[in-house]
Amino acid sequence: MSDTGKFIVVFKDGVTSAQIDKYASEVNQAGGEVKDRFDQGAGILNGFSATIPASFVSNLAGDELISYIEPDGVVTTQ
Repeated sequence: MSDTGKFIVVFKDGVTSAQIDKYASEVNQAGGEVKDRFDQGAGILNGFSATIPASFVSNLAGDELISYIEPDGVVTTQ
């Protein structure tokens, strides 16, 4: 079983890019890798996709600035 997984981390409204920078840095320092930032440029949503160690996901999950964390995957429609 892998000790890392791919996730999308979405922050609450009002969280700044500077604050998200801090979280992205923490993910990288914990052994993960931030892949895409969605809060920059087009501003699709306030967050990022990343490969995150399982031990660090639980640290993020209870954070008051994070709205939700979901596994990253392929979504299809009919």
